Amino acid sequence: MHLIIAEKQIAARRIASILSPKKPQKKRISGIDSYEFGNDEKTIVIGLSGHIVQLDFPPAYNNWQKVEAKELVDAELIITPTHAKIVSALKKLGKKATKVTIATDYDREGELIGVEALNIVKGVNENIEYERAVYSAITPAAIKEAFENTTKIDFNLADAGHSRQVIDLVWGASLTRFISLASRRLGKQFLSVGRVQSPTLALIVDREKEREVFVPAPYWEIYVDLVKNGENFKVRHKKTRFWEKEEADRVFGVIGDEALVSSLETSTKEDKTPMPFNTTEFIRAANSIGFTPANAMRIAESLYTNGYISYPRTDNTVYPSTIDLREQIEMFSKGHFSEYAKKLLAKKELKPTKGKKETTDHPPIFPASVAKKSQLKEDEWKVYELVVRRFFATFAENAEWETMKVSFDINEEEFRANGSRLVKPGWRWYYPYNAPEDRLFPALEEGEILPVNDKEMLDKETNPPGRYGQGRLIKMMEDMALGTKATRHEIISKLYSRAYVHGNPLQPTQTAYAVVEGLENYAPTITRPDMTSTLEEDMDRIAEGNISEEKVLQQSRDMLKDVFKELEENREKISESLREGLRKDKIIGKCPDCGCDLIVRRSRRGSRFIGCEGYPDCTFSLPLPKSGHILVTDKTCDKHSLYHIKVKGQKKRAWDLGCPYCNYLEWKEEQKKEKAATPRPEKISDIPGIGKVTEEKLNSAGISTVDELENSDANEISKTTNIPLGKIIRWQEAVAY
Repeated sequence: MHLIIAEKQIAARRIASILSPKKPQKKRISGIDSYEFGNDEKTIVIGLSGHIVQLDFPPAYNNWQKVEAKELVDAELIITPTHAKIVSALKKLGKKATKVTIATDYDREGELIGVEALNIVKGVNENIEYERAVYSAITPAAIKEAFENTTKIDFNLADAGHSRQVIDLVWGASLTRFISLASRRLGKQFLSVGRVQSPTLALIVDREKEREVFVPAPYWEIYVDLVKNGENFKVRHKKTRFWEKEEADRVFGVIGDEALVSSLETSTKEDKTPMPFNTTEFIRAANSIGFTPANAMRIAESLYTNGYISYPRTDNTVYPSTIDLREQIEMFSKGHFSEYAKKLLAKKELKPTKGKKETTDHPPIFPASVAKKSQLKEDEWKVYELVVRRFFATFAENAEWETMKVSFDINEEEFRANGSRLVKPGWRWYYPYNAPEDRLFPALEEGEILPVNDKEMLDKETNPPGRYGQGRLIKMMEDMALGTKATRHEIISKLYSRAYVHGNPLQPTQTAYAVVEGLENYAPTITRPDMTSTLEEDMDRIAEGNISEEKVLQQSRDMLKDVFKELEENREKISESLREGLRKDKIIGKCPDCGCDLIVRRSRRGSRFIGCEGYPDCTFSLPLPKSGHILVTDKTCDKHSLYHIKVKGQKKRAWDLGCPYCNYLEWKEEQKKEKAATPRPEKISDIPGIGKVTEEKLNSAGISTVDELENSDANEISKTTNIPLGKIIRWQEAVAY
């Protein structure tokens, strides 16, 4: 029996349907679908679910309080199954198989996933024959070619993937444990630290610091409105920014009623055809039309496994000679993109652009088959169309713009204007995304005089450097060798899920500040890209067979031990720095009653609220949602001067709560409306939440009527009865009419 192992269930189903002469039989093995075909020799295709085993520390290391973080550095790791049913199915099939073909995705991660599955099979069938099928698209032609020309498994590539797993686990687990214990942030709110995550977060925090210290400088701009044939257009003084108000006032004062066209220069500018999509450029392009990197890659992965596009994780920007590019374009001769395909096919020679990166693992991302709009969801179609159009654009000519530079003389002051229009669409006809708009003037002639219709002087200030958008951050990570094409979008998603950043462009929280500043001050190696880029280079060398995995893992452990020397020497300072930073992340603003800080607090029973640091002298408080991570933004309420807050769910985007005081007052107004339609409780026991035991506690404190409850001091009742203050306040609000 021939066993074929694919990376996912959908890939297994598609591969089986391509290789089988007729519809394959679907069979359940240990609760997992498999696909069988063939008469003389049976072939069974089974899909994994990515990694079916994982690396972990032995159970003895799981107690954070008893096992020091640095002990994890040299700990022996164990392998545990994550998908017991798939492991069981592989063992059953492996016993009967005479040959196994690994058909997982061809990259470090895919090779490692395949080797993990192979090792399970070899555990029950030591002498089984094995081979590798390598493909870049799940289409009939690509799959048949891959299985007709199988190759050897690349164990060096799998070792490179395995080394990344070990290094990321050991660095992440040990540093996360140290920082979380030092800050006393445990449980679900632990502080995450990572080999790639932390340098990336440092980039975001350092940019925010640049913004904070930025001092805006005032400047002035002067514009004039001119008229030609009833058409108005705006021109700007040649000195684009006036840094002295006196000079700006002088120039503004001499502007007369007429403008002389003193010079007019026209020229053409070429707009170069873009290179083919690699992963980074695809993510940036998808981000520019509204997709987050994580969402873009999720959709691209789905399109790939369904056979619509080629493998989306690639560094390559040069189409290999093995792809029949004309044939790929001819597929689109009918259907939605036929007009574009026919225009390209009319060319004598199809010569695509080439980027700087050329690799042999996968081609650039291109459309592998034709999809109908009705076959895909709206977001899938947008991504698919982006890939198709980019593919077409790489074969097109440069676009060409006609540009015009005009100078005007107004009382010996020079004003200028630039115009442009697209005269040859070239590649932009195929790929219209984010195209600059034409900037047109009426027909002008040198020496003519135009009337000045209006003038204005704008008072402005210089802006701080902008925050990083996700697309730009992905590019920076690539340039600094932080992470890989397959992991960079996941790192950014993790920063959001850990509540280190919010918004897009990315804005760091005070928690992010606390972690980065603590590390930069006392263990800077963790936040610098040098260390992680060195390890990335070493992992590349493992894949190339130039260094052993054992040597790289030992180098990694030695680096980490040096980091822990810094951490141990500065434990108290790090702890103090982290706790102070985390406290800042809870401050909402000043209390309207006493002026002390309002902070996010927890009651003795664990419920959250915004409370005053002046407690017990001041009992001002505001409610908070029961679940979700509270993110304090830098936006303040005009009315209450409190910071707006966002609430981040575990798997959901953060939603804006706004000013918590405004939110509370709106809620109270709604409550009043509800109360107006509801009779006031006559007895204490009529109030929701007050049972017999609670009523007895209130009676013992001298409160036996609704009026007495409403008019008593909530703080005193809480002290006397041990009933949580928040509950008493809610009961008082429930009876207040």
